[in-house]
Amino acid sequence: MANIIETKSLNVGYGPIHVIYDLDFEAPEGAVTVIVGPNGVGKTTLLKAIMGLVTVYSGQVLFKGQDVTELPPYERTKMGIGYMPQVGNIFSRLSVAENLKMAAYTVDDPSLIEEKMEMIFTLFPVLKGFMHRAAGTLSGGERQMLAESMVLMRDPKVMLVDEPTAGLMPKLVTDVLKKLEEMAETTGLPIILVEQRARRALEVGDIAYMMRGGRFTFKGSAQELLNHPQLTEMYLGAIEVHELKYVRE
Repeated sequence: MANIIETKSLNVGYGPIHVIYDLDFEAPEGAVTVIVGPNGVGKTTLLKAIMGLVTVYSGQVLFKGQDVTELPPYERTKMGIGYMPQVGNIFSRLSVAENLKMAAYTVDDPSLIEEKMEMIFTLFPVLKGFMHRAAGTLSGGERQMLAESMVLMRDPKVMLVDEPTAGLMPKLVTDVLKKLEEMAETTGLPIILVEQRARRALEVGDIAYMMRGGRFTFKGSAQELLNHPQLTEMYLGAIEVHELKYVRE
């Protein structure tokens, strides 16, 4: 299976603050790739590096085999990299309809915009009744649905999703992750999901990465990591990647 996104020997940071070290990452077409790990290990920074929002010291970011390391974020968006940040992902004072319209600024084809709207209403039927409501009046789960819809309006070829369940009640966590899984299954859109709630995220994933200290300590199938008897300890950094050769699905 071809990779939609790759990084090679990627070193990334914020000015002089080095966050990611020599990272090799692959996200295949048609799969949900999940990146889990505790706070502050570099998960969000990796998404920002793919999007061109942080300083790359060395290494490469590839999109569909093309080196995009030096391209600005708007060029990557036009190419088809869709990004849903954890915060600031909707315009709260605008209506739902206005948010969706704003999100489609990269799409010139009116028929494609209409097609995307129909797909969104199929995936998130609740939004259809909220088109004239201010986005800031939606519930937490509804806001996340709107944010995902805004990315879909840009006709992405891959979707980067950063901590979609942050701050949500447990029931909404399940709903949001199930909707992401449904979106992937319905559209075939590859998704790269960064999530702190490891077990729930792994349940919807195909490929899994575990991060610690700006490096990967695990790469394999989501089911393999989910079934590991010491996932909690590994999540806290007590188990390193070399010990995972004993894992069996």
